[in-house]
Order: sequence, then C-alpha cells, then structure tokens
Amino acid sequence: SMENNSHTEIPALSPQFGVPDVVVVVTYFLLNLAVGIWSSCQASRNTVSGYFLAGRNIAWWPIGASLFASSEGAGLFIGLASSGAAGGVAVAGFEWNVRGSTLLTLPLFPQIVTMPEYLQRRFGGERIRVCLSFFSLLLSIFTKISTDLYSGALFIQVCLGWDFYLSTLLMLGVTAVYTIAGGLTAVIYTDALQTLIMVVGAIILTAIAFHRIGGYHNLEEAYLAATPSKIVPNTTCHLPRRDAMHLFRDPVSGDLPWTGMTLGLTVLATWYWCTDQVIVQRSLAARSLNHAKAASILASYLKMLPMIVIVMPGMISRILYPDAVGCVDPEECTLVCGTEVGCANIAYPKLVVELMPSGLRGLMVAVMMAALMSSLTSIFNSSSALFTMDIWRKVRQEASEKELLLVGRVVTVVLVAVSVVWLPILQSSNSSQLFIYIQSVTSYLAPPVTAVFLLAVFWKRANEQGAFWGLAVGLAVGLSRMALEFTYPAPRCGILDHRPPFVRDLHYLHFAPLLCLLTAATVVGISWLTLPPSEAQIKDVTWWTRRSLEAPSSAHLSGPRSLFWSQVCSANALVLLCINLFFYAYFA
Repeated sequence: SMENNSHTEIPALSPQFGVPDVVVVVTYFLLNLAVGIWSSCQASRNTVSGYFLAGRNIAWWPIGASLFASSEGAGLFIGLASSGAAGGVAVAGFEWNVRGSTLLTLPLFPQIVTMPEYLQRRFGGERIRVCLSFFSLLLSIFTKISTDLYSGALFIQVCLGWDFYLSTLLMLGVTAVYTIAGGLTAVIYTDALQTLIMVVGAIILTAIAFHRIGGYHNLEEAYLAATPSKIVPNTTCHLPRRDAMHLFRDPVSGDLPWTGMTLGLTVLATWYWCTDQVIVQRSLAARSLNHAKAASILASYLKMLPMIVIVMPGMISRILYPDAVGCVDPEECTLVCGTEVGCANIAYPKLVVELMPSGLRGLMVAVMMAALMSSLTSIFNSSSALFTMDIWRKVRQEASEKELLLVGRVVTVVLVAVSVVWLPILQSSNSSQLFIYIQSVTSYLAPPVTAVFLLAVFWKRANEQGAFWGLAVGLAVGLSRMALEFTYPAPRCGILDHRPPFVRDLHYLHFAPLLCLLTAATVVGISWLTLPPSEAQIKDVTWWTRRSLEAPSSAHLSGPRSLFWSQVCSANALVLLCINLFFYAYFA
C-alpha cells in the first residue's frame, strides 16, 4: 500500500530476520575477516611506511575502490537518501564536485606521510603542523566517526531490531581488529571487497524501488504528490519542493543555492580531495603516479552512482511511505521515528525493510555494515597516522619506530572509546539534520585550510607567519559562526524564524567561499609585510619548484610504457569530465 498507519511504524521497522538473512550477514563477516587477515599477513606491518602507507606499493584498482568506499560511509547512505526524500536531487551535487584533484599535489609528496607534515616542510616551524593535526583529529571525531557510527547503528537497529550499542560494539570490534593489526594494506583491500558489495546491493534495491513506482518517468510526478495525511495547519512544509528534479536552485530562496553549490562546494571539495588525510593517504600508498591517477579516475566514475542508487531511492521512499518518511507534525514524527523534527533519516532503511526479499535484505544490512566499517577503518588509520607522526614524534623526538607503531595502535583504541562515549550525545541531538550537520560544520572549519594549502602550493611568496595567522583568523571566524549556528538552531515547521540575519540569511555554502577569501587575504597581506621564504625552503614543495614528473625517481615513472598509461589516464579524465558536464546540464 502507498500509505501506512503511522501508529504501526515502529514494529514494522523491526521485522524478524529469516534464516537466509542471518546466513548472509554471518558469511559477510567471515569473508571480511578473512580478507583483512590475509592482507594483514601480506603487509609489511613493522615499518612506519608499511603500516601507514602500505609500503607505497598498492595498485590502482584497490585504491580507487577504497577512495570511493571511504567517502561513501553509512552517514552518506542515510544522509543522501534522507536529503533526497526531503528535497530532491540537488544534494547529488555534493558527489559530483571537484574530484581527482589530489593529482595536483601528489608530485609534491615524495616522502610525506601526513598533510600537516607537508605544510611544515613548506613553511618551516612546528606550530602550523601541530595546529592542523589537532584540527584534523577533532574534525574526524565530531563529523566523521560519530556520524558514521550513529548512522550505521541506526540502520542495524531499524532493520534487525538489535540493541543500538550491541550493534555498534560488534562492528567496532571487527573493524578495530584488522585496522590495528594490518595497517593501511588491510584497510585498502577490505575496502575493495566492501565497494563491490555496496554497489551490487544498492543497484538491486534501486531496480526494485523503480519497478515499484512504475519506472523513472513516473518519479517526478509521484514525488510532487507525496504529501502526508496529517499536516501542520497554515504551513506549506508538508509539500514536496517544486524544484525537486533541479540541480541548480534559486540563489536566495533555494535550500541548496546554485551559487553555493558551485563556489562554496568547490572550496569544500578541494579541502576534502586535496588535503583530507583519509583521502590523500590512499593516493600516497600508490606504487606510482600513474596508479594514483587511475585510482582517482576509478573513484570518480563510481561517484556518479549515488545520484541513481542513493538519492533517487530516497525520493521513492517518500513516494511509497509519505506518512512515515514525509511526516511534518511533531507528534506524528515522534510516533514514527522518535524525533519531532522529521523522519527523513529512515528513508533508506525503510526501503530495505519493506522492499527487499529475504536473503537480499541480509545483503543490504551487510552493505551498510560495509559502508560503516570502510569509513571507520579509513578514519582510524589516518587519525592514528596524524597523531603519531605529527604530535607524538614532536613530543618524543627520540622515539623508535617500534614505539611509533605501538602509539599508532593505542590511538586507534582511544578513538574507538571516544566514539562510543560520544554516541549518546549525538543520539540526543537534532539527528534528522545529519547530512546538513556534516556539511555545515565542514563549511565553517575547512575553508581556511583550503586557502592556506592552495597558497602554499601555488604562491612561492607565502611564508610561515602569513600561513599561521591566516589559519588562526579563518578558524576563529569559522568557529564563531559554528557557535552561532548551534546557539540558534533552525525552527521546525510552523514556528517563526527569529535567528540573527547573519545565521538566517547567509547560507553555509555562501559562507565557505567568503571565509576562504578572508583567510587568503590575511595570508597574502602578512606574507607581503614579512620576509619571503628562502629559495632552499621552497625547493620541491611548490608547484613551480617541484621536480620534473619525468625524473626517474622510480622505475615505474619512466619509459614508454609509463607514457602510454599516462595518456590512457588523461583520456579517461576527459571522458569523465564530459559525463560529469552532461549530468550537470541535464539536471540543472
């Protein structure tokens, strides 16, 4: 039926799993552990390069799969589908923006393990490196680990009816075992397995969902008619957005304005794909520059999929279950999902429970476990690398390699503990805004890093004083805006908006480029007023002073064979760009 009685929603979301589902989930866990243990045995785990960078000898396809799996965590499965249910296709723009840009910076990182380490080499001094490391660790805990944990545990609780914390601890246990044991090699190879499961499972669910509404051509008309039976009087918040099928939306009144989705999102995407430790660490593990290029291109092809296999199924979930997924009345929403502000977050799990046959339902739970665990493995490994290489090694300069590896493993255990402690705080927060929460926090904290990093790479005159104070000013302004955002949350349906104009009228995607420009102006101004860096200091660490890419720093980078594969990568990059532009134009 197209509508369900909301009073039966909670029991309906916890069906008894059949034997086939249990068999699939158990098989998945065993397979995952087997791949983790096998790759751990292959890895050179007893060196820093082996543990944190997989010996810099991984081929392009597992890295590409890992890049995709790491960026498509359980938070994005839940978040993209819920944003699709609430507002249509525009959220897919977050998936299609700048990618592969890691390649701009790879030639500058021949012997580097972390991004703060690069900034220290570029500018000298310790304060930038330590500051950026702490910032990255905090961002990991509060926007990555906590949201992924919350999403994954929510999904399993909704689908399996298991206890929230039992689900969390089980997955954390399996994840931590092979991350601590095997380092980045185990992470990358298990990511490759999980990418395969995620893509296959999501495509099956998408096919079933489209069949249920009669095909893609019915999507827009059915979505615009998906209104709940119980509404808030004298409001329009129960009505689906008229621009649901448009990627580009009004710059003033749009929920995701096209100006923000082009300018602001480019700032965030540059930070994520060029400087985020989770992403760059994978590319640094490649056996050559060509393998790194091919990995980025494979990940970019895969990133075309979420629009069709996550966002649109989220819209279909609202069509099929408007009273549950599309609820706006606070009492009704509390009955359905336990929160007053809306139940869009249950869009994807609701589809899995209602549409998937026995066995395949177990596969989709395995998919969500895969998404959650691949994100967590990535973040745990990258965060332990950041703490070990950028903070611990500064505190104990005489630390042996054995000590550094031990500290890296201990940090992973501490991150697990902090994540579990943070869960109840996140549970009691405004969880229906999960995707917006992630993106807005990133908009307040990431732009200063983007500005400093781009100037470090492309402007030789930038110096340490300019970079440090630019970062400090940018982070102070960003944190101020974030504090205001949490002090004055957006009102729910039917309540007047009394927030200050700075919060109400300046969209977070518009704030991001302004903050980036402010930081850049500070860096440029202070750099001009102080002494320039010496020639020796900028050798090999800016775009204009880097070594030639043809230099035979390894056998993989020289010879006609390497040139051929470089041309294959370039041709694929052009094809990818054309596909991306076509999608943008079609849905604009």
